[in-house]
Amino acid sequence: MRAIVVHGVEIPERLIASEAQHHPGQSIGAARRAAGEALATKALLLHRARELGLDAAPELDAQGCEETEEAALVRAVIEAEVEIAVPTEAECRRVYDAQPERFRAPMLYEAAHILIEPGSTDDAGWRDAEAAAQALAASLAAGEIAFAEAARDYSSCPSAAVGGSLGQMRCGDLVAEVEAPLLALSPGTMAPAPVRSRFGWHILKLERRIDAGILPFEIAEPRIRLHLESRAWLAAGARYVAGLAEAATARGIAITLAGGTPREGSACLGDLVGDLIGDRALAERLVPWLEASDPETGLRLRAATGAAGIDAVSYVRRVVADFVERATDDHWTRLISAARDAEDPARAALALIMKAQLETAGSCGTPQPATASSQPGRSGCTGR
Repeated sequence: MRAIVVHGVEIPERLIASEAQHHPGQSIGAARRAAGEALATKALLLHRARELGLDAAPELDAQGCEETEEAALVRAVIEAEVEIAVPTEAECRRVYDAQPERFRAPMLYEAAHILIEPGSTDDAGWRDAEAAAQALAASLAAGEIAFAEAARDYSSCPSAAVGGSLGQMRCGDLVAEVEAPLLALSPGTMAPAPVRSRFGWHILKLERRIDAGILPFEIAEPRIRLHLESRAWLAAGARYVAGLAEAATARGIAITLAGGTPREGSACLGDLVGDLIGDRALAERLVPWLEASDPETGLRLRAATGAAGIDAVSYVRRVVADFVERATDDHWTRLISAARDAEDPARAALALIMKAQLETAGSCGTPQPATASSQPGRSGCTGR
């Protein structure tokens, strides 16, 4: 089964194909690249969450939908390791002053009401409700009871729990028979008489009115702060994921998606090349195997090391070190694709790395060992 490496994450082809349908693009290639990025990012975050031993319970979003367990873990790792500076009032003020026209709004108002519903739908029920509303309005006008207290005790509207407050609204948010007399009031005043709608009798109070135009900074500030925080979170999150990707790429194949679940990367490739660099004894055992299993490559190896005046083991370790330092996700993809069906993928990977290096070195006329400035699979030759 073919696999692709993205940011050090080995992703099976079938997962790329399945995910691509969720990333429409201008071409199939663009959709596949976006799918690979998305899967690799999720795998890196989930792997890091498990490294930290995080255990997050799914939460409900603003629409009441519950997170998946994976989404909860991603949220938990971001909360644990990503920090942003809270925007200051001065920063919000600079945004507001730079483009005040962005904060233009229609006329807004804040209001409160007390709804007295009729006990029945017949005329008698409506008359009784009107009488109760008028009596309560008189008590309010006389200062015998506070508006918020009366709303909590007598209103049939859910707003009773917050003292009758309807919050901030725009024109058209309320039915016309209520909104028209409400907007005729002066801010801070109560309607002199209850108003009837299809819901019942309303005792109305206009708390505040903001004329159409540019919003005052005090009103725009929460919106500006939310925008700055969202932008900061996106930037910080992108930097964090880029750091995880850089670390994973440096390790070769750091993570493998098996059945959609991230686990440690392929030991036969990523770990092998690391061991070859750090363990000379391992290289000493593999060099004779390489010469025996692929005589042509073995002859090239002896020619290259003889011309460079370096022993074969040191040469192999230097070539592999160069590969690890310089390899991109594309190099790792080609390597695992070619070595996957081999009886011993680790040894096959070593043979492929050496063969590519030695063939390139040979084409330069004089074989040269790989250096830190070489591209993977290429020699230090500058004539190409």
